[in-house]
Amino acid sequence: MDDSYLPEFCKKPLLLIGCGNIFYGDDAFGPAVVAELERRGRAPERVCLIDAGTGARKYLFTLALSEAMPEEIVIIDAIDKGREPGELFEIELDDVPFEKTDDFSLHQVPTSNLLKEIKETRGVKVRVLVCQVSGIPDEIRPGLSAPVGRAVEELASKIEAELFSVA
Repeated sequence: MDDSYLPEFCKKPLLLIGCGNIFYGDDAFGPAVVAELERRGRAPERVCLIDAGTGARKYLFTLALSEAMPEEIVIIDAIDKGREPGELFEIELDDVPFEKTDDFSLHQVPTSNLLKEIKETRGVKVRVLVCQVSGIPDEIRPGLSAPVGRAVEELASKIEAELFSVA
């Protein structure tokens, strides 16, 4: 199969997608983790890092139509589940809340449905790694809170140890 026309994120075995709006405080967690991993420069060749910002849906739509597919997709996002700010945890796709922090968020139904379709029909492992926010401002206010800022480095280190070291 000639897949030279496909974007790299379709062809690499591991795809990490950082989701969030960098202009709304802690919502920038996903892009901040991707930026930290890029800054460290330790991602193996088999890994594709994407700062999807608020546009995760376009990547997932491309994947849903692609012949080639990653073996695993890891979504990195901020969430408000009433936990301690900066707490990292993993949620199931079915647990992604319907509330959304903006109109183009991972939390919208079309995006989570695309992830479910990719997982169920294509056999791709899908994980959603999230960080509890301190809060998302109602108006433009860039910058992570201190606990979420610390969680960026923590999750980047965890990803390197657990996902980058796999042969």
